[in-house]
Amino acid sequence: MTSENRPVETVGVLTVDDHPQFRRMARRVVEATPGFELLGEASSGEEAIPLADTLDPDLIFLDVRMGGIDGVETARRLHATHPDAVIVLVSTERAAGESAVAGTCGAAAFLPKQELCAPALQRLWTAHRHAPPL
Repeated sequence: MTSENRPVETVGVLTVDDHPQFRRMARRVVEATPGFELLGEASSGEEAIPLADTLDPDLIFLDVRMGGIDGVETARRLHATHPDAVIVLVSTERAAGESAVAGTCGAAAFLPKQELCAPALQRLWTAHRHAPPL
């Protein structure tokens, strides 16, 4: 499903993470949040890039640490081809300067995985849907 096939008020989400547990949790959060729809899931950056081209997501959750193309490089590539998508880097590890790292690759924000919930999903979208990347 591409963005032109979704209702205007629906935010299409793509989750990219090499851990199936996080993808399941993110799926539940997205499904439980009114106005958001999970378009797809990828387990690697290599999978995410062509999938984003097909699905044209509005919001992308992207794990920082993955084998192959890591999240930062994947964010760079996705931002180049989907500049209007809100890219949010996620990780279980908090590191100093995570917002700075997000800004270097076109991501709009960094979110610790354990903080992903319906209110956080809505806040991220509201705060960043029309804002340029960091």
